[in-house]
Amino acid sequence: MSINSKNIVHKMSRFYKLCVAIVLLLTLLVSNSQVKAQDAAASGAPAAASPAPAGGGDAEKGKALFVNNCAQCHAVTEEKVVGPGLKGVQTRTPGKDWLHKWIKNSSALIATGDAYANQVFNANGKIQMSSFPSLSDADIDGILAYIDQSGSPAKTAGLQEGSDTKNAGGAGGSGGSLGGGPSELFTFVLVALLVVMLLVLAVLLAIVTILSRAVTPVTTDGTQPAASLGQRLKTGMSSAFNNPTLRSIAIWLFLLVVTKATIDGAYGVGIQQGYAPKQPIAYSHKLHAGQYKIDCNYCHTGVQKGKSATIPAANICMNCHGVIKKESPEIQKIYAAIENNQPIEWIRVHNLPDLAYFNHAQHVNVGNVACQTCHGEIEKMEVVEARSSLTMGWCIDCHRRTEVNTKDNAYYDKLVALHRKESKEPLKVANIGGLECSKCHY
Repeated sequence: MSINSKNIVHKMSRFYKLCVAIVLLLTLLVSNSQVKAQDAAASGAPAAASPAPAGGGDAEKGKALFVNNCAQCHAVTEEKVVGPGLKGVQTRTPGKDWLHKWIKNSSALIATGDAYANQVFNANGKIQMSSFPSLSDADIDGILAYIDQSGSPAKTAGLQEGSDTKNAGGAGGSGGSLGGGPSELFTFVLVALLVVMLLVLAVLLAIVTILSRAVTPVTTDGTQPAASLGQRLKTGMSSAFNNPTLRSIAIWLFLLVVTKATIDGAYGVGIQQGYAPKQPIAYSHKLHAGQYKIDCNYCHTGVQKGKSATIPAANICMNCHGVIKKESPEIQKIYAAIENNQPIEWIRVHNLPDLAYFNHAQHVNVGNVACQTCHGEIEKMEVVEARSSLTMGWCIDCHRRTEVNTKDNAYYDKLVALHRKESKEPLKVANIGGLECSKCHY
């Protein structure tokens, strides 16, 4: 064949290799997207919300409510965390009205002798589910819509608590992480591109093979000399290495992966979600706050009136353990600390940076925020774990969602009146300065 024909084959080969590189890049992106989705699902994080199905609740609002109230104990999949997985919960329970009663006050429903309520209670080790009387029927419908949407096979699980990785765990989940799972449309487009490129690749391979045979020199007996497998591999590797296009793609791909990993790591600095250190004394919140129902305020004396909830002093422990289980090795550690006049070196689990101001009294006493909102269901923890991300985005998201309880409080009368002139939405913390920088940074 002519030199022009050989040039065409050479260009086709280069184009084929370029397509191979693009296919590899698309495969890497799709794989990375799927891995993120699986990581988010494994952490119990909710799937990215989208508009609610017809006839259901507000799934977008339900996502926020789920993360704040349910994610510590339940997953939207079939996986059991503390309580059972919630996938298909509406199909296996007596109905939506029953779920409303169960979520608002499960213990009352059990006390009525309801057969299914008692079955669920017994099947889960007789662990009492927290009651949520403040949730309206619309709120619960939103949570159920979010669970149904997240459990749909067409959905891709992901974690996006806010729009950036810093807000991982965003509304508390679990959050959790904080990079974000891929959007459904993004994954669909990547998969479609991958399929198209594979088809193009197959056609190009056929064309290149035919043209290559056509330009291969022919021997005197009419046959084409065949190169050994080793020679073909060596030639192919050498050609790929010397190809400037492939080298450029490989370098840029490497730089993109390294840059993204660096940014993700930087956004995760200071986030301790999931941190559960071993303490110097094996204190069980599950036993004290759960089984014996000791109120949090009894040990954490500053939570109602101070910035800090305070770490309990040894003398608080001695109020009971001066006579109870004195022989226990763990209790003996408390005696030793008192006798040696040495503080117990508890390891801090929940921590905020010095640049952030947080006041427990403002939230717990004035705002009536439950301990579990930020700390998870502490009464079920054998070892205390940081369940929420406690990032700025997580706090801001809470301020945007939380309604101010203005009932029978004259302090808010004028604020409510002014707010109603501007909006029909309930008064939120964000509307009374909850998003001002100076509230938390000073």
